[in-house]
Amino acid sequence: MSQATLARARDGDEQAFRELTDPYRRELQLHCYRMLGSLADAEDMLQETLLAAWRALGGFEGRASLRGWLYRIATNRCLNARRDASRRPPPPVPPFEPPEPTRHGEVTWLQPYPDALLEGIAESSPGPEARYQARETVELAFVAGLQELPPRQTAALILRDVLCFSTAEVAGMLDSSEASVKGALQRARATLAERRAVIDRPPPPRSARERDLTRRFAEAFTADDIDGVVTLLTDDAWLTMPPAPHGYQGHAAVASFLRASATWHGDRRFQLVPTRANSQPAFGCYLTSGPAGLIVLTLAGDRIAAITRFLGSDLFNRFGLPPRLP
Repeated sequence: MSQATLARARDGDEQAFRELTDPYRRELQLHCYRMLGSLADAEDMLQETLLAAWRALGGFEGRASLRGWLYRIATNRCLNARRDASRRPPPPVPPFEPPEPTRHGEVTWLQPYPDALLEGIAESSPGPEARYQARETVELAFVAGLQELPPRQTAALILRDVLCFSTAEVAGMLDSSEASVKGALQRARATLAERRAVIDRPPPPRSARERDLTRRFAEAFTADDIDGVVTLLTDDAWLTMPPAPHGYQGHAAVASFLRASATWHGDRRFQLVPTRANSQPAFGCYLTSGPAGLIVLTLAGDRIAAITRFLGSDLFNRFGLPPRLP
């Protein structure tokens, strides 16, 4: 960090402020996404963080790194947002009469994160103290698990185990003691390990195995070949559809939902446009009337462990997907 640039920014030079903060924008947005589980909320929190940093820059004395100072602001903005229950609208229901679900999920605000926004993030190669692989920390299952933790446990785990800040640094960011941080970490690690399913490792991103599996899924799904889709699933695979809370587990339950969906769209056929989200294969889903949601696949070995179908189409532009197909 250039002291001259810092001095210019403190004097009100917006260009100097951008020079200081632009290198951290993408990783700060990803941090907010992990904290909140929502791309839209993460974008809002990033803007709030930068505005707060601009206003408080005169009080930044440089004893901590600028990056750590920005993470402190972002983390506390996200903690405030998570405590504000009014920001979560009531979840909708699917646009057709769904069968009885296996469970009603609690994390209905989950949104996918475009892989394009992951490019060039410095913290994508965590240090030796990281407890999770870089790819694992952006996968949907991991982000969803974080949303089920108490807010301060979520913050402690991300800052310490994903971003590898020291316990002392995390305590400072959270205005807490090191003992309190260690306790929150212990509880968060235990809860996350208990709730996260153990599945086979996915094939490497963009590998021939991944392409083959996603191609077979797309062919079966667009043909309404329900049996063909089911044969690609693990025995305990999940189908979920944020922001609706309905979740279906196992071949019979998933097939029941897909049949109800096929009855709803009738003679119309889905078209899928490949994309990527959360380091996983994904599709923009279209009917003749227009966008019909996003689908993200969680792969395990040579099978599909989860189908997450996001019902809204408000994020299509973030994925570079057209508003409708020709």
